This record gives sequence, C-alpha cells and structure tokens, in this order.
Amino acid sequence: MNTETIDNIKMIAETAREFAEKNIRPNIMEWDESQTFPKDLFHQLGEMGFMGIVIPEQYGGSGLGYHEYVAILDEISQVDPSIGLSVAAHNSLCTNHIYEFGNEEQRNKWLPQLASGKVIGAWGLTEHNTGSDSGGMSTTAVRDGDDWIINGAKNFITHAISGDIAVVMTRTGEKGAKNNSTAFVLEKGMPGFTSGKKENKLGMRASETAELIFDNVRVPDSHRLGEVGEGFKQAMKILDGGRISIAALSLGTGRGAYKAALKYAKERHQFGKSISEFQAINFMLADMATEIDAAELLIQRAATLKNAKQKMTREGAMAKLYASEACVRISNNAVQIFGGYGYTKDFPAEKFYRDSKLCTIGEGTSEIQRLVIGRDITK
Repeated sequence: MNTETIDNIKMIAETAREFAEKNIRPNIMEWDESQTFPKDLFHQLGEMGFMGIVIPEQYGGSGLGYHEYVAILDEISQVDPSIGLSVAAHNSLCTNHIYEFGNEEQRNKWLPQLASGKVIGAWGLTEHNTGSDSGGMSTTAVRDGDDWIINGAKNFITHAISGDIAVVMTRTGEKGAKNNSTAFVLEKGMPGFTSGKKENKLGMRASETAELIFDNVRVPDSHRLGEVGEGFKQAMKILDGGRISIAALSLGTGRGAYKAALKYAKERHQFGKSISEFQAINFMLADMATEIDAAELLIQRAATLKNAKQKMTREGAMAKLYASEACVRISNNAVQIFGGYGYTKDFPAEKFYRDSKLCTIGEGTSEIQRLVIGRDITK
C-alpha cells in the first residue's frame, strides 16, 4: 500500500475509534445484561458510512476497500465485540450478497437503504438440523406463477427480529442434489414472514440472534437473486468475504482483551513491583502481542486478495481460523492476568472472554475452516 492509502486507513480507524468511545463504551454492560440490540446506534453508524463500507458510492455506500473494512471492525470490536458482530453481519452478508448477485434494479432498490443504516439486514442460511450441511436445507421455495411460496425456518440469524430485509437461501431442488438452492430477498411485512425465539446467549448479547420463520410467504420472482439453483454457490462466495469479517472481529476482540490486560498488569503491584514485570505475566503478554500481529498479517493478506478480486478461499479460512482461535486464547489469558477481578463484571476481561468464543463458531466453525484449508492444499 502507498503512503496515501495507509494514511487514509489510519484516519478511518481513528474516526471509528472516536465513535466507539463516545457512543458505544458508555453503554456496553447495560446492553449486554439486558440483551438490548441498539437499533438507533446502527442508524448513526449508517450516517458515518459504516453500514455500506465496501458498497460503491453509486449505490449509497462508502466505496471503501477491505483494508478499511478490517480497520473499522477492529476498532469497534476492541470496545464492544457484539456491535462489531452486527456491523459485520449487516455489511458482509445481507448487503454484500445483494451487491454481488443482484441485478441493477435490485441493487438500486435495496442497497441505498441498507448502506444508510435506516434499514437493517439479515442473512439466512443456517437451520436447526442443517448447520454446515446446507445442501440438506428444509426451507423450500416452490414456483407459483410469477411468484414463489417459501416455507420453513432459519435459526441463529443475526437481526432476525429487528432486521427489515433478509437474504434467505432456500431449497428449490431435491435434498442433496447439486444446484438445489436459490436466494431470495424478503422484506419484513410480507404475510407469513415472522421472527421467532430470541436466543439467550453466553456472549455477543447486544447482537440480536433469533429465528426467521416462513409460513407460505409469497415472494415475487423479481426478489430472486441470480439464477435458480445458484444459491449455494452464492452463499459460499459470500462466506469467503465473511471470513475476513469474523477474522477482523476476532482481531478487535483479542486486541481489546490484550490492551485491558496490559494496562492492568502495569498498574497492579505485588511484592513491590508491577505484575507485568514477573516473567509468568510478561511471557503471557508477549504471546498475546505476537498472536495479534500474526492474525493481523493473515487478515491483511486475505483483504489484499479480496480487493484484487482474486481467489482467497484458503487465505480467508486461514485468517478466520487463526484469528478466532487466537482471540479465545488471548481473552482467556486476559482473565488470568486480572485474577479474581477478571471473573467479575466490574472489569472488561470477562466480557471479552464470553464474546470471543462465538468467533470460532460463527460463519463456519474452526473444524469447517480446517476442512476448507485441507481440501485446498491437497487438491
């Protein structure tokens, strides 16, 4: 990257940092304990240009690249990973799916609303009995004249209740058959399209997670994204970019935990000196700092390939795998450094610890990432 690009990324990161400190930090524990999804905050994020980060300006987006996207998610997630998660899901899943696979009419209809933050996006792939086995989806779409009738349900869907627009993968062929999935855009208010139970989660509690339910929902064919049968291929391409999102979320979560632990270790004194000077603590901090830098380098490599529109399936999976697992280790060590205080809600370590685990599960578990990487290196 040239100096101008680096300076621009630093400026965007600083803007995101200031916004998070002012508008997110004062509310972290209130939102976490009440599981409040602060929808108004996302309208503000839209005004900042953070709800359509990689969407071109002609569709109301910011027209930025993936390095800027990573910087924004990193800064927000250092303050509150649950807000970072929702920003990531809105940008990389729903909004990006419409941009990547929608026609011009569809892009112009939905992207400006999503990029403004006035409309919140959801993305539905996972089902109760088909997590990674999306070829066996039970949610179906059946052609009926110029419309489609959709039935079924999706679970673990970010913004399922508060979202206004959802991109939903449906099965339009036989279970297990090739090219049996098709994507549609659904709008809240369509008869039969509702949300279900809100999940009571361990972490990421300010990021809303619930069911999407479809009971004979009539959807015009004009809401179909791409060709019939292309839904699974589309979803896999979207998840390639989504891995950068979760890796960036992991990076911010780990960095936030590390910064909190480092500050505490310097301030906490035992036996006449700060605990950061004790080798046991010093080595833990050294490992944490090293893992953060290693994760960031993997993420930046994937972002560079994504910006260049080059294949990055393996690189994205590596970034997501390493960053997410490092984030859990870093957050665990942060609790250990805080000692008894790390186990209380008066200090930030316990929340980073709870939030971190989602990063190894969401948008493809660590096991799935290893499967993706292993297949790529042995083909």
